[in-house]
Amino acid sequence: MQTQARTRASLRFQAFPHFANGAPLPFVISFPPTRRHVRVRCSAASDGGSIGGNPQPQVQQRKAYPFDAIEPRWQRYWEENRTFRTPDEVDTSKPKCYILDMFPYPSGAGLHVGHPLGYTATDILSRYKRMKGFNVLHPMGWDAFGLPAEQYAIETGTHPKFTTKRNIERFRTQLKSLGFSYDWDRELSTTEPEYYKWTQWIFLQLFKKGLAYQAEIPVNWCPALGTVLANEEVVNGVSERGGHPVVRKPMRQWILKITAYADRLLEDLDDLDWPESIKEMQRNWIGRSEGAELEFGVVDSQGYEQGLKLSVYTTRPDTIFGATFIVVAPEHPLLSSLTTEAQHEKVEHYGELASKKSDLERTDLQKAKTGVFSGSYAINPATRETIPIWIADYVLGSYGTGAIMAVPAHDSRDYEFALKYDIPIIRVVSRTDRSDDDSEPYVDDGIMINSSNSLSGLNINGLSCKDAASKVIEWLESTGHGIKKVNYKLRDWLFARQRYWGEPFPVVYLDDSGEVVPLQENELPLVLPDLDDFNPTGTGEPPLAKARSWVNTVDPVSGRHARRETNTMPQWAGSCWYYLRFMDPKNPTALVDKDKERYWSPVDIYVGGAEHSVLHLLYARFWHKVLYDIGVVSTKEPFQCLINQGLILGEIEYTAFKDQEGRLVSAESVGITDNHFQERIPAEKVMKVGDFYVIKDNPSIRLVARAYKMSKSRGNVINPDDVVSEYGADSLRLYEMFMGPLRDSKTWSTGGIEGVHRFLARTWRLIVGPPLPDGSYNCGTIATDDEPTLDQLRSLHRCIAKVSEEIQETRFNTGISAMMEFVNAAYKWNKHPKSILEPFVLLLSPFAPHMAEELWSRMGHQESLAYEQFPEAESEFLKDSNIVLPVQINGKTRGTILVDEACSEDDAFRLASEDEKLSKYISERMIKKRIFVPGRILNVILDHHKVSS
Repeated sequence: MQTQARTRASLRFQAFPHFANGAPLPFVISFPPTRRHVRVRCSAASDGGSIGGNPQPQVQQRKAYPFDAIEPRWQRYWEENRTFRTPDEVDTSKPKCYILDMFPYPSGAGLHVGHPLGYTATDILSRYKRMKGFNVLHPMGWDAFGLPAEQYAIETGTHPKFTTKRNIERFRTQLKSLGFSYDWDRELSTTEPEYYKWTQWIFLQLFKKGLAYQAEIPVNWCPALGTVLANEEVVNGVSERGGHPVVRKPMRQWILKITAYADRLLEDLDDLDWPESIKEMQRNWIGRSEGAELEFGVVDSQGYEQGLKLSVYTTRPDTIFGATFIVVAPEHPLLSSLTTEAQHEKVEHYGELASKKSDLERTDLQKAKTGVFSGSYAINPATRETIPIWIADYVLGSYGTGAIMAVPAHDSRDYEFALKYDIPIIRVVSRTDRSDDDSEPYVDDGIMINSSNSLSGLNINGLSCKDAASKVIEWLESTGHGIKKVNYKLRDWLFARQRYWGEPFPVVYLDDSGEVVPLQENELPLVLPDLDDFNPTGTGEPPLAKARSWVNTVDPVSGRHARRETNTMPQWAGSCWYYLRFMDPKNPTALVDKDKERYWSPVDIYVGGAEHSVLHLLYARFWHKVLYDIGVVSTKEPFQCLINQGLILGEIEYTAFKDQEGRLVSAESVGITDNHFQERIPAEKVMKVGDFYVIKDNPSIRLVARAYKMSKSRGNVINPDDVVSEYGADSLRLYEMFMGPLRDSKTWSTGGIEGVHRFLARTWRLIVGPPLPDGSYNCGTIATDDEPTLDQLRSLHRCIAKVSEEIQETRFNTGISAMMEFVNAAYKWNKHPKSILEPFVLLLSPFAPHMAEELWSRMGHQESLAYEQFPEAESEFLKDSNIVLPVQINGKTRGTILVDEACSEDDAFRLASEDEKLSKYISERMIKKRIFVPGRILNVILDHHKVSS
């Protein structure tokens, strides 16, 4: 006995649980080296007990269906078989569909549940189009250059290439865990030299066409970050990232002449299938306006000419007689010449304050207007009167000429400024409604008044605003005071950043002359050098300046000593053209093969957030038009159809208020200026009463219920990994589509995902059958070879028609509802024909691909369903053929039943017997006979019974 015990103790064994449907089966213990298996029973109730003195493994709760086994298996299958790979050479006789997600930035935080919303939508569309016989291009890549990675590198001393690689791997793993049907063979990153070689190549084409130039301009300079920031990266005078102070500073920068394409960018919007709101935002950003540019002669306080001409741009030349002052931007190039010695200190101080504000802050209509007098004056060429020149930050140096003629009677900003600084206000446009309200500026059209001067020879009194404007422009051009002018709010694109982690510019500067020399195309890519120190230099010189052996070089053409550019391109550069590289990602000799581009262009469906509605889309359209002009692409526009998905907000948060004594105060009694404390209330302590939420234990206290955008700072981020672990990827996908219309913002609810999870579990049991006693399932399905009934065919084809329509219209939530209705109906059937269940599985597959693949396989199919034909609805089964059939008892009508027009006598009698009202006449009575006229009447004749009325 002792020897036997010692022998057993010396054996090393490994125990591992087998799961079926998430429930543990008896443990299998393997004895090396024979790997012989024996079964050992473990009691689910003996939590914390042991076998042979060893701790017992935890018993997991049974899952609603075995998604934890199904999903990894099919993800491996898709990857090993490259199921979704789009071949390099496709059958171009087939229709194509290019479906693209907006380029994601792989942050260290990974995905939250808001990210898969758009990705799931494009995946459903991609799977649907494949099954409809399309060649589908559905790729994924990474917009991986940029400031966040560089800032992390500075904070941690880790090279951005390592953190970027790690972040990409995390994103890729998360996306694969959700079963998205991307062609991973086409994956690319903007940080790969093989990719940014072609970003640099595009820059060279822009340079050759005169669309890339250098100029010294005022920029948003952040000393702490050591870089220039775009306007959208500055909020309330500080950097969006880190909250560091930002100042306006003149710097020599690379600029792209996007304004040269302003008219085309406007005109071609009309042909795009984009949300009208997005197109309108682009129109406003471009801001095309027609007006006049005119000159005002500058004079001193005594009226003596200073030899200066001040150009202003106006969209309302008709109001020239109402111009009572001039406003110039604090960064205007003539500012020092316009400023008198007495005003110098005030003007300089004001300029410093303005330099700390972003353009968005300065042009905010709600902010109070500020300004300072320059000390100089100008002559209004129409009135011949002297008017003061002011400096104010609501005028931007980057718009028009950086100066305006201010007409306070007919412009709200000028009106507010004139009131504040006691400047005359002269009405020159009469209201068409004949009212005399002068309490606010009149900005609409009307009839010109007070607009005549014999000295200038201009008289526009009595004309409409439109006619007056034309006459003023004619007068300006004939007298030499100005010209007709088209202007744009759109500014040329500032295309340089004082950062390390970005694409190097493919140019050198000759030491002896400073001449800019572009690299030869065969020298690309110019690879970013490795650096150990990414910190800003503090001087405005970019971090790349530290790579001296890289910076100091020789022009290969002339052999002269030269220096490389140490600025890098902005993050926008790589994302401007990535959609083209996906068409031909491995091409070493061209940006994209012409034949492939002609086949795949344009992107058919582009899905992303509305936050990219202007800049990314506008920049990409600009680059695309340049590439069109030089023959690289065959279409005028890159993205034919644009869909903006809504946000997924965090779960609803409930907030209570307390006064200074700590007493709860109902939300409706809390004023804006009241000084109250806020306290978060857990959801389990809240209940809804009518339209409001209150505390369960104190219903008189009304709460504020609000959902917020997901963010780490609020602690309301939901990690999709956690959701997948608990409910499965198919449930997450289905829930995000079921929450509401794709384009609307929605609030996350864990209770909501449980509902769609139950639907999937019901679908599983409907087709596979109930679980066996040990928790496992049959290997096949319960589908039969029976012929389907008419009712079953109608249920199926109505579902097919609805789901097909809703996918095409991206109304995924109502498509899911149609499938839920089908499953509800199918549970009432006695038999479930395979010819009905198989098409339903195909309908389900774009939404819940893992479950659908598993069910398809269990039905005996050896190949993936990814390329099976999507079911087609047959019109004969879509007709509503139900009729109302009168039912008589002994010749007297006692009620009606709803039947199919092809209903048999037996079916009609069965339905009548089941009817609550009719059954009391029919049950337990001797039926003498039945008279049935199809589609007309059922008469039941009873024997020896008197039927009471």
